[in-house]
Amino acid sequence: MLIRKRLEELPALGERLHLALGVFDGVHIGHQAVISRAVEAAAREGGLAGLVTFEPHPIRVIAPEKAPASLLAMVERKMEIVGALGMGLFVPLHFDAEFAAMEAAEFVRRLLEAPVRTIAVGEDWRFGHGRGGDAALLRAESERRGFRLESVPPVMLDGDRISSTRIRQAIRDGNLEDAARMLGRPYSVRGEVVAGDQLGRMLGFPTANVATGEMQLPPDGVWAVRVRDEDGEVREGLANLGLRPTVGGTGRTLEVHLPGFSGDLYGRTLDVSFAKHLRPERKFSSVEELKAQIARDVEDWRLETGKISNLRSGGLTGDTRS
Repeated sequence: MLIRKRLEELPALGERLHLALGVFDGVHIGHQAVISRAVEAAAREGGLAGLVTFEPHPIRVIAPEKAPASLLAMVERKMEIVGALGMGLFVPLHFDAEFAAMEAAEFVRRLLEAPVRTIAVGEDWRFGHGRGGDAALLRAESERRGFRLESVPPVMLDGDRISSTRIRQAIRDGNLEDAARMLGRPYSVRGEVVAGDQLGRMLGFPTANVATGEMQLPPDGVWAVRVRDEDGEVREGLANLGLRPTVGGTGRTLEVHLPGFSGDLYGRTLDVSFAKHLRPERKFSSVEELKAQIARDVEDWRLETGKISNLRSGGLTGDTRS
């Protein structure tokens, strides 16, 4: 996939461009409907399908007090998802106060210095200073400048509009099934494996401590998970998400236990998807009681994996108590 970070770099590509514009937090099925219009146009007419987005999320610059505390997909994950959807160009424009002050018409002018043949947007998308740009402005420009505008209506699920806000709430509530329906894929958290306090190893259940950054997390507790590593290998296991109250934990952590796995994962990036919540986090009276509960959790997990259709045998497990 080609990556460009400035609008001024697009003309030099020498390709007819079919672009989807928007923030695309999570790249849910509503976003995918917009993306598909650009991909289909490129396949039909020739040229390059691309996604133009903004980093960081514009609301974090314009109105940080209203910004979501957590995100559904960091920029690297977003790029990976849209690449799988057929995009050959990814343009994450740096969004700052100067960019926020740009008038909508100026943004369109700069964008159209490249040979843009298609622009696809959600019909309610707003852009430019004071949210002055909308589909009506793009429609007028399309008639004047000769590109095709694809203005895509919201995608509905169970009578309500799919949105990133709705998905975040489903994840917070532990409703991962609904979140997956809206995302078009299981929800996952991606992070680097960092050093922990080695307590899990001392207890006989070594864990990979995954740095979750600003990602939206589901409720605390023990989860059956599916883990994909940088090489694309998928394993199943247990994850503990929470504060680790038995050992005086002070920060929320995600720890993945890998039964039967003995490799070194430090510094590697794991993608952890949450399959089933097995139990809430709790405080135990002693480390020995905690160790006994972890053993029971592993046995419960072994039984549960036989009931979870989207998990394959073997692999990574995680637990929050180690």
